[in-house]
Amino acid sequence: MAKEKTVYVCSNCGQDSPKWVGKCSSCGEWNTYVEEIVRKEPSKLRPVSGMETTKAKPMMLRDVEAGDEPRINMHDEELNRVLGGGLVPGSLVLLGGEPGIGKSTLILQTVLHIPEKRILYVSGEESARQLKLRADRITHASDNCYIVCETSLEQIYVHIKNIRPELVVIDSIQTISTEAIESSPGSVSQVRECSASVLRFAKETHIPVILIGHINKEGSIAGPKVLEHIVDAVLQFEGDQHYMYRILRSIKNRFGSTAELGIYEMRQDGLRQVSNPSELLLSQDHEGMSGVAIASAIEGVRPFLIETQALVSSAVYGNPQRSATGFDIRRMNMLLAVLEKRVGFKLAQKDVFLNIAGGLKVNDPAIDLAVISAILSSNMDTAIETGVCMAGEIGLSGEIRPVNRIEQRISEAEKLGFKQFILPKYNLQGLDRKKIKIELVAVRKVEEAFRCLFG
Repeated sequence: MAKEKTVYVCSNCGQDSPKWVGKCSSCGEWNTYVEEIVRKEPSKLRPVSGMETTKAKPMMLRDVEAGDEPRINMHDEELNRVLGGGLVPGSLVLLGGEPGIGKSTLILQTVLHIPEKRILYVSGEESARQLKLRADRITHASDNCYIVCETSLEQIYVHIKNIRPELVVIDSIQTISTEAIESSPGSVSQVRECSASVLRFAKETHIPVILIGHINKEGSIAGPKVLEHIVDAVLQFEGDQHYMYRILRSIKNRFGSTAELGIYEMRQDGLRQVSNPSELLLSQDHEGMSGVAIASAIEGVRPFLIETQALVSSAVYGNPQRSATGFDIRRMNMLLAVLEKRVGFKLAQKDVFLNIAGGLKVNDPAIDLAVISAILSSNMDTAIETGVCMAGEIGLSGEIRPVNRIEQRISEAEKLGFKQFILPKYNLQGLDRKKIKIELVAVRKVEEAFRCLFG
């Protein structure tokens, strides 16, 4: 009989210790060690993919043939864009998100729209009847999608050998366990061992695998950090359950860019792709309303216009409040300091609330100009004229710094019918103004932009 022992494993990096310690000696995190009971098993019981491996031979780098990776069309333009053009055979993709955000719905409706591939959907959380009800609600059933409810990794490999799928989905990796590790499913050792075994299977057979992962209360994917290191792509599915929009971000991608963004709309019959988010993110009637400015932002390769809303009011209590939704609160405090120091507006004793409409989280620094314009518009209770769009990064000295890909930002505003575009003066260099019909207003400092907006 194998001998049992108790070890403490860091939930962040997977480092083990014979006793509990407050600070991990490997990653430096505090209070991350959890107790686990393990049994030493013979090495032959370690999970294997069932495929015979070939020994790799060293070769010169110049002799390696490099070509474009073949891609599997997912029949979803947003997902294909985030993945870098499609799913690469033999890749391991991890999709994470909050509970109830729509991870299983996104993957299920995607695999049901791939009729040319044989797909095995492994569910460790839901029954086959629950998956059937969801499939009937979102789309018609596919003839090539097999569903199995299983939590044993060894049994999953048996089903794979019998069905021989061309794509495997595991929902979720935290529910899968292997007999080689005597600990509960979802523990650090189980997630680490199962994910490493699935990685070997994907690389040996060239069958792509999509893993669905849970996240913890801090917002990061649950389990050891090594899970994110070994996979080829990490996708984050985020959004507010009170809003209809869902955003698919690429945090890590070995086969494409990490700056891509996919936008979906949650509906009763599933997730709908939003090909033109600008028209949906802009409210139709904000004429005469103060505190609203339109910014031209870029996420990945796609530009879209967002509505920046601000509210400035006198502080009722001693300490003024600062609140931002969808925008970095620290950057907003920096912009408020620039307004007070460089422009002369006293906002120290006023509450400032900022909101990016639609529930989006925007990291593009080019919306700085729209943020301070909306704040000043609310402070003065003066509305910005309709048909005005802007883009510009604010420096600490009050200058408006240039932004990248200004042509795409201008064309997006022009396509939606805007009449005037405020941009940094440096961005006019090399810009072909003959093809642009919208009026361009170049500004160098914050004061010039305010003079153009408010006279």
